[in-house]
Amino acid sequence: MRFLIDSHTHTVASGHAYHTLGEMAAAARDRGIQVLGITEHGPQIPGSCNPIYFANYHALDRDLYAGLLLVMGAELDILDYDGRVDLTERQMKWTDLGIASIHPNVSSGEAYPPYVPGSVKENTGAYLNAMENPAVEIIGHPDDARVPVDYEELARHARDARVLLELNAASLHPSNVRGRGGSAENMKKMLHFCEKWGAPVIVNSDAHSAGRIGRFERVEEILAETGFPEELVVNGDVEKYMRYLHGSAQRAG
Repeated sequence: MRFLIDSHTHTVASGHAYHTLGEMAAAARDRGIQVLGITEHGPQIPGSCNPIYFANYHALDRDLYAGLLLVMGAELDILDYDGRVDLTERQMKWTDLGIASIHPNVSSGEAYPPYVPGSVKENTGAYLNAMENPAVEIIGHPDDARVPVDYEELARHARDARVLLELNAASLHPSNVRGRGGSAENMKKMLHFCEKWGAPVIVNSDAHSAGRIGRFERVEEILAETGFPEELVVNGDVEKYMRYLHGSAQRAG
């Protein structure tokens, strides 16, 4: 299939990524991407954006780069088992897209990240509660083996809540093996239940540098191995993807 969308990327504004918005946009166009999601980390991440950064998204034309639509969003930190995130619902009205992710604290005594992995029931509940936030359209990297979850419950609830589950290409990169070990097998489990319950997914790069935008090869291998239905992968249908978004979907009519 054609991958027209990369909805999860970071620029230098996130504090630990390495290219500007313009550089990311140019790389996306070169790879045939038609819709690029810029989803800076929320304020919980050290060195990332103050809420005023998201409030000023209105100053940026979404079609600033010819041939490419920008979707300006936030990657929200899930803070606890109640699914609270680090921007308020009101603040998220400034954005087009919300990705809710868990960045687990696996080293006791550190102030960040705040989320301490719990039981399967507690971790699954954190994701399900985050899905109830109307500003959340995507659950980011739910493949992390450090945060065990019930993938059947995740898929069923995502379908009902109209939230996309992410296949995160960065999770499969060799540099992340020690961080999110077990991601490939967890993706396969999740895809099994997504197919069972008819839950759509989205493939994202989670690129923190321009060279990784649209690099989905490792995810494509898993999609081929599992025989996952192409119609449940939204990356090939821009109109379908836009209907999921709380901001840009409205502007697109």
